[in-house]
Amino acid sequence: MNQPRLKEFYQKDVVAALQKQFNFKNAHQVPKVEKVVINIGLSEAKDNIKVLDIAIAELSAITGQKPLTCRAKHSVSNFKIREGMPIGIKVTLRNAMMYEFLDRLINAAIPRIRDFRGVEPNGFDGRGNFNLGLKEQYIFPEINVEQSDKPRGMNITIVTTAKEDKHAKLLLETLGMPFRKKS
Repeated sequence: MNQPRLKEFYQKDVVAALQKQFNFKNAHQVPKVEKVVINIGLSEAKDNIKVLDIAIAELSAITGQKPLTCRAKHSVSNFKIREGMPIGIKVTLRNAMMYEFLDRLINAAIPRIRDFRGVEPNGFDGRGNFNLGLKEQYIFPEINVEQSDKPRGMNITIVTTAKEDKHAKLLLETLGMPFRKKS
């Protein structure tokens, strides 16, 4: 099987560029993407369980992997939630599927966002991980708008091995993530 395009690019170009820029003695010190976690909160699933099936089908189409259903751990009467009710779905991508997803996200999906001026660079958590929130799933070419019932937001967490945010930001910029420029 062929390696994903983004993984080849990382191994051939990004590692050498970052090693030179940060003066790392070893190529294994260069930060890399460890995993990508995509999750969708489904608060409306407590009223209509069919929403869960539609969201699972859409997230499966986007990621190529069946999502895990997250259930409520405790009952919360103010939100009308009982213990064990489905409240969200998530997918954890690693290795080849992760690089394929990142490639499609950076090169196909993000450019389709309306009025896009760049990804907000303040989504880093202080430990080298990046969180990106999307308002709708329609930016992915795999989603059929006619079959979808409504736009759903999702949170994408890109976990890296970087110790500092500046290293992680430079890694993602080098991979092609279009961060917003300060004006």
